[in-house]
Amino acid sequence: MSYEHIEPPESGSKITLADEETGELDVPNDPIIPIIHGDGIGKEVGPAAQKVLTAAAEATGRDVNWMRVYAGETAREMYDENLPDETVEAIREHRVAIKGPLTTPVGAGFRSLNVALRQTLDLYANVRPTYYLDGAPSPMKDPEAMNMVTFRENTEDVYAGIEWEAGTDDVEEVRDFVEQEMGFDETMHDGPIGIGIKPISEKGSKRLVREAIDYAIENDRDKVTLVHKGNIMKFTEGQFGEWGMEVAEEEYPDEEVFAAPDSLWEQEGEVDIPEDAVMVDERLADAMLQWMQLRPDEYDVLAMPNLNGDYLSDAAGAQIGGLGIAPGANFGHGRVLAEPVHGSSPKNAGENKANPTALILSGRLMFEHIGWEDTGTLVRDAVEKTISEGDVTYDIERHREDARKLSTDEYAEAVVENIRELA
Repeated sequence: MSYEHIEPPESGSKITLADEETGELDVPNDPIIPIIHGDGIGKEVGPAAQKVLTAAAEATGRDVNWMRVYAGETAREMYDENLPDETVEAIREHRVAIKGPLTTPVGAGFRSLNVALRQTLDLYANVRPTYYLDGAPSPMKDPEAMNMVTFRENTEDVYAGIEWEAGTDDVEEVRDFVEQEMGFDETMHDGPIGIGIKPISEKGSKRLVREAIDYAIENDRDKVTLVHKGNIMKFTEGQFGEWGMEVAEEEYPDEEVFAAPDSLWEQEGEVDIPEDAVMVDERLADAMLQWMQLRPDEYDVLAMPNLNGDYLSDAAGAQIGGLGIAPGANFGHGRVLAEPVHGSSPKNAGENKANPTALILSGRLMFEHIGWEDTGTLVRDAVEKTISEGDVTYDIERHREDARKLSTDEYAEAVVENIRELA
């Protein structure tokens, strides 16, 4: 494919699809990987993370050929639009990519550039591993007990919701329909009212839960917990739980996956759970926020609709030191777009002080997905070594008395040095 503003690297090979049915990738040792540095602090953490990830790949005998692509502010400067078609096509063509945070300007035509990329590329699973790094400040007594992976549905629920503004003719038309045609006249308050609907589908729910269960099996995790508010929203969030349990019960052998709905624990006597089977159970979202803090070691993998996943993954990130070190990635069939959990933080842009750890560890997740587990492990170990030794950016330094404050660039160099030492 030829591009208008994108300059492909002079060398490198494309990552291709090895198996159409499973989405398995064929990854060369010198892949071309598109990268969006991002807006705000992305202009600093993007290059910093790129430097670290390049060093880790080289240290494990591999070569990443980065291809700079554009969205947000840099795209407006080049294309006079926020999300150019050729950026989307470049990511689609090369299948594996990484991006920094993006800011969606007012009147951009998108609710969110991040959401637009996920929906356009059908990256239906937002995956966020949450684990403690030695030396990171945390408000928790035992932050190392947290080792959890959240799977958040990425294309529907509030991401595909429709709203009508209070005081408009449209909202009154919807209100009349709900009250008169559907017979729900007692649910609407008097006076101005905003109305919204959100879709949660069988297809979207099942493929997310399937992804979470497969991850648990492949990574020797003990349990997948479906998190929703089905006691109130019975036909959206409640159905998410029901469809998820159907996946566990119908698509996997009992000795591999054991479905354990709440009703199971109401039975008398001991429950016979097959040894080594992944247990799939359910929790209400509000209760889960409590259990994440009180009993984090009892939960492995969480699967949930979009909005619950947003709240819960951020809350999990807070327990291990904050979003500055919280990685993530968006997965679709034969595609991945890695990205940090945090936003673009415009107020800190241009100061060379932002923490690039979240984007670096998102790169680790990307490396693991393409089968470079040793590269990913080296990234994690080097980051942890750097933080534990007290070489940190301002956000961590201010919480530690024994730390040395580094700029974004200096921190990246420190991690690279530790990569070379550990390799």
